[in-house]
Amino acid sequence: MNLDLIKLAREQAGTETGLKQQVIDALRKIHDPEIPLNIYDLGLIYALDVDEREGKAHIRMTLTSPACPVAQTFPCTVECAIKQVPGVKEAQVELVWDPPWSMDTLSEAAKLQLGLV
Repeated sequence: MNLDLIKLAREQAGTETGLKQQVIDALRKIHDPEIPLNIYDLGLIYALDVDEREGKAHIRMTLTSPACPVAQTFPCTVECAIKQVPGVKEAQVELVWDPPWSMDTLSEAAKLQLGLV
């Protein structure tokens, strides 16, 4: 999955409704432990598939660095937060390293918060 596809998927998510939007809202409440931004706008979420009928959510995400101090525990933190969303019966978080995270995955809101725009 290339960075352009990741950014396009995140931009399209702004028009989501229903359970998928609720999952996105929950992801925006989770902050990266090293950079004071939420993991969604930080660009750590590479893919989000939500089956509203089944109540299943599958997330492909990365971290800012493989050496991140919470690399072993953070996916579980995300999974637990998603399971708290009403209507989600099952959540799976897949940690991936390809493509590596970069500043290119930041949302416009994140760039603004960091003073990059």
